[in-house]
Amino acid sequence: MFIKVMRKKINIVYESKLKKYFNLTSKALKIAKKKINKGRKKESLVVLDMAQRYYDDAGYFKDKGHYVNAFAALNYAHGWLDCGSKLGLFRVKDTKLFVVK
Repeated sequence: MFIKVMRKKINIVYESKLKKYFNLTSKALKIAKKKINKGRKKESLVVLDMAQRYYDDAGYFKDKGHYVNAFAALNYAHGWLDCGSKLGLFRVKDTKLFVVK
């Protein structure tokens, strides 16, 4: 027997959610910049550059009123930071902001 499930599409990102994730990602960026693994500085800077670029893109999209795109860019930015922390490029311990080894 097949049951058809009606799913409501949600394509709205509320300003409050966007503000929350801008704050989280901004905080994580600041911490990561201070906690670079000096032995892997070159790789760390590449990851930070990508995270910063996506964060900046998120600000651009937000200013244009494109909240869904802004939210997506924030997720990419934070994904880069999580990748860097998991690979040991940043010496971070905050499990609320990062994926930690």
